[in-house]
Amino acid sequence: MRFADLLRTTVLLSAGSATALAAACVVGTANDPGSSVAVQMAAWWVLAACAGAWIGRHTSASPPIARALADSRVATSMPEDRVLATLVNRLWPLLVATVLAGALAFLAPQVPGIAAGFAIIWALSWRFQDRAVVAIEERDGVSFHVEPTSPFAPVRLVRTPGLRREVPELPVAS
Repeated sequence: MRFADLLRTTVLLSAGSATALAAACVVGTANDPGSSVAVQMAAWWVLAACAGAWIGRHTSASPPIARALADSRVATSMPEDRVLATLVNRLWPLLVATVLAGALAFLAPQVPGIAAGFAIIWALSWRFQDRAVVAIEERDGVSFHVEPTSPFAPVRLVRTPGLRREVPELPVAS
Protein backbone atom coordinates (compact mmCIF):
# COMPACT_ATOMS: atom_id res chain seq x y z
CA MET A 1 0.00 0.00 0.00
CA ARG A 2 1.30 3.43 -0.86
CA PHE A 3 2.18 5.49 2.21
CA ALA A 4 0.28 8.56 0.99
CA ASP A 5 -2.84 6.41 0.63
CA LEU A 6 -2.40 5.10 4.17
CA LEU A 7 -2.19 8.68 5.46
CA ARG A 8 -5.34 9.71 3.53
CA THR A 9 -7.19 6.66 4.80
CA THR A 10 -6.09 7.37 8.37
CA VAL A 11 -7.52 10.88 8.19
CA LEU A 12 -10.80 9.68 6.68
CA LEU A 13 -11.21 6.81 9.15
CA SER A 14 -10.38 9.10 12.08
CA ALA A 15 -13.03 11.56 10.93
CA GLY A 16 -15.50 8.71 10.50
CA SER A 17 -14.65 7.43 13.98
CA ALA A 18 -15.21 10.91 15.42
CA THR A 19 -18.58 11.12 13.69
CA ALA A 20 -19.69 7.69 14.95
CA LEU A 21 -18.52 8.42 18.49
CA ALA A 22 -20.22 11.83 18.52
CA ALA A 23 -23.45 10.22 17.34
CA ALA A 24 -23.14 7.56 20.06
CA CYS A 25 -22.61 10.30 22.65
CA VAL A 26 -25.67 12.23 21.50
CA VAL A 27 -27.82 9.08 21.45
CA GLY A 28 -26.49 8.11 24.88
CA THR A 29 -27.45 11.50 26.33
CA ALA A 30 -30.95 11.45 24.81
CA ASN A 31 -32.23 9.34 27.72
CA ASP A 32 -31.36 12.07 30.23
CA PRO A 33 -32.91 15.35 29.02
CA GLY A 34 -31.75 17.36 32.05
CA SER A 35 -28.11 16.45 31.54
CA SER A 36 -25.61 19.00 30.25
CA VAL A 37 -23.24 16.32 28.91
CA ALA A 38 -24.19 16.96 25.27
CA VAL A 39 -23.48 20.69 25.59
CA GLN A 40 -20.17 20.05 27.36
CA MET A 41 -19.16 17.53 24.69
CA ALA A 42 -20.09 19.96 21.89
CA ALA A 43 -17.83 22.56 23.52
CA TRP A 44 -15.05 19.94 23.74
CA TRP A 45 -15.51 19.08 20.04
CA VAL A 46 -15.17 22.74 19.05
CA LEU A 47 -12.05 23.04 21.21
CA ALA A 48 -10.69 19.81 19.71
CA ALA A 49 -11.35 21.07 16.17
CA CYS A 50 -9.48 24.29 16.92
CA ALA A 51 -6.56 22.36 18.45
CA GLY A 52 -6.40 19.91 15.54
CA ALA A 53 -6.54 22.72 12.98
CA TRP A 54 -3.77 24.55 14.83
CA ILE A 55 -1.53 21.49 15.11
CA GLY A 56 -2.08 20.51 11.48
CA ARG A 57 -1.71 23.96 9.94
CA HIS A 58 1.70 23.21 8.39
CA THR A 59 1.85 21.61 4.95
CA SER A 60 5.34 20.20 5.47
CA ALA A 61 5.97 16.67 6.68
CA SER A 62 5.83 16.25 10.45
CA PRO A 63 9.01 14.99 12.18
CA PRO A 64 7.74 11.37 12.53
CA ILE A 65 6.76 11.26 8.85
CA ALA A 66 10.04 12.86 7.77
CA ARG A 67 11.95 10.32 9.88
CA ALA A 68 10.04 7.41 8.34
CA LEU A 69 10.71 8.76 4.84
CA ALA A 70 14.41 9.26 5.57
CA ASP A 71 14.78 5.77 7.06
CA SER A 72 13.03 4.04 4.15
CA ARG A 73 14.95 1.26 2.51
CA VAL A 74 15.45 1.18 -1.25
CA ALA A 75 13.85 -1.61 -3.29
CA THR A 76 13.95 -2.20 -7.00
CA SER A 77 10.56 -3.89 -7.28
CA MET A 78 7.10 -3.12 -6.00
CA PRO A 79 6.23 -4.74 -2.66
CA GLU A 80 3.22 -7.00 -2.33
CA ASP A 81 0.04 -4.89 -2.24
CA ARG A 82 -2.07 -6.04 0.73
CA VAL A 83 -4.29 -3.05 1.42
CA LEU A 84 -6.72 -4.49 3.96
CA ALA A 85 -3.99 -6.27 5.94
CA THR A 86 -1.92 -3.08 6.03
CA LEU A 87 -4.89 -0.98 7.17
CA VAL A 88 -5.78 -3.39 9.97
CA ASN A 89 -2.12 -3.74 10.94
CA ARG A 90 -1.53 0.01 11.18
CA LEU A 91 -4.96 1.30 12.31
CA TRP A 92 -6.04 -1.32 14.84
CA PRO A 93 -5.70 1.13 17.78
CA LEU A 94 -8.28 3.42 16.15
CA LEU A 95 -10.65 0.48 15.66
CA VAL A 96 -10.24 -0.75 19.24
CA ALA A 97 -10.67 2.74 20.74
CA THR A 98 -13.77 3.41 18.63
CA VAL A 99 -15.44 0.11 19.51
CA LEU A 100 -14.63 0.34 23.24
CA ALA A 101 -15.67 3.98 23.59
CA GLY A 102 -18.80 3.43 21.53
CA ALA A 103 -19.78 0.45 23.67
CA LEU A 104 -19.84 2.68 26.74
CA ALA A 105 -22.23 5.21 25.19
CA PHE A 106 -25.28 4.19 27.23
CA LEU A 107 -23.41 3.76 30.53
CA ALA A 108 -21.26 6.89 30.33
CA PRO A 109 -22.00 9.02 27.23
CA GLN A 110 -19.10 11.33 27.98
CA VAL A 111 -16.60 8.56 27.17
CA PRO A 112 -17.42 8.40 23.43
CA GLY A 113 -17.76 12.19 23.47
CA ILE A 114 -14.23 12.64 24.77
CA ALA A 115 -12.92 9.97 22.39
CA ALA A 116 -14.65 11.78 19.50
CA GLY A 117 -12.72 14.93 20.40
CA PHE A 118 -9.41 13.10 20.24
CA ALA A 119 -10.37 11.57 16.89
CA ILE A 120 -11.16 15.08 15.62
CA ILE A 121 -7.74 16.30 16.74
CA TRP A 122 -6.06 13.33 15.06
CA ALA A 123 -7.91 13.77 11.77
CA LEU A 124 -7.31 17.50 11.53
CA SER A 125 -3.69 17.39 12.63
CA TRP A 126 -2.76 14.80 9.96
CA ARG A 127 -4.83 16.23 7.10
CA PHE A 128 -1.91 17.65 5.07
CA GLN A 129 0.67 14.90 5.63
CA ASP A 130 -0.25 12.96 2.49
CA ARG A 131 0.39 16.07 0.38
CA ALA A 132 3.88 16.41 1.83
CA VAL A 133 4.64 12.78 0.95
CA VAL A 134 3.24 13.16 -2.58
CA ALA A 135 5.34 16.30 -3.10
CA ILE A 136 8.49 14.39 -2.13
CA GLU A 137 7.50 11.50 -4.39
CA GLU A 138 6.99 13.83 -7.35
CA ARG A 139 10.20 15.72 -6.67
CA ASP A 140 12.39 12.63 -6.34
CA GLY A 141 10.58 10.35 -8.78
CA VAL A 142 9.96 7.62 -6.22
CA SER A 143 7.04 5.95 -4.47
CA PHE A 144 6.89 5.13 -0.77
CA HIS A 145 5.13 1.92 0.26
CA VAL A 146 4.36 0.55 3.71
CA GLU A 147 6.41 -2.52 4.54
CA PRO A 148 4.64 -5.34 6.42
CA THR A 149 5.71 -5.25 10.08
CA SER A 150 4.40 -6.22 13.47
CA PRO A 151 1.31 -4.25 14.55
CA PHE A 152 3.30 -2.97 17.53
CA ALA A 153 6.40 -1.90 15.55
CA PRO A 154 6.78 1.54 14.04
CA VAL A 155 5.88 1.92 10.40
CA ARG A 156 8.69 1.08 7.97
CA LEU A 157 8.70 2.27 4.40
CA VAL A 158 10.11 0.97 1.14
CA ARG A 159 11.26 3.44 -1.51
CA THR A 160 10.65 2.19 -5.05
CA PRO A 161 11.44 3.84 -8.38
CA GLY A 162 8.54 5.84 -9.70
CA LEU A 163 7.91 8.27 -12.49
CA ARG A 164 9.58 11.62 -12.22
CA ARG A 165 7.54 14.54 -13.42
CA GLU A 166 9.38 17.36 -15.14
CA VAL A 167 7.45 20.61 -14.93
CA PRO A 168 8.72 23.34 -17.25
CA GLU A 169 9.05 26.77 -15.75
CA LEU A 170 6.82 29.39 -17.27
CA PRO A 171 8.35 32.73 -18.26
CA VAL A 172 7.59 35.49 -15.82
CA ALA A 173 5.67 38.35 -17.38
CA SER A 174 6.98 41.73 -16.37
